[in-house]
Amino acid sequence: MATILRLPEVQAKTGKGRSATYADIDRGVMVKPIKLGERAVGFPDYEVDAIIKARIAGASEMELRTLVDKLHAQRKEGLQ
Repeated sequence: MATILRLPEVQAKTGKGRSATYADIDRGVMVKPIKLGERAVGFPDYEVDAIIKARIAGASEMELRTLVDKLHAQRKEGLQ
């Protein structure tokens, strides 16, 4: 069962601030948040954990983008 992390929890796990997190999303090296409601978003914990593990393993920016694309594709597959 996946847990949805809110931004402060993602910041605590990654060590990055709000602006840096959203800059990573814009660069494609962090997954986009999912809508939880009209004014709320969150991040699946397993996706954030996968990105952190890749960073620890020394993944390049290109490898992180590939991982993020794969994670986004898995979200869509889950709907089918």
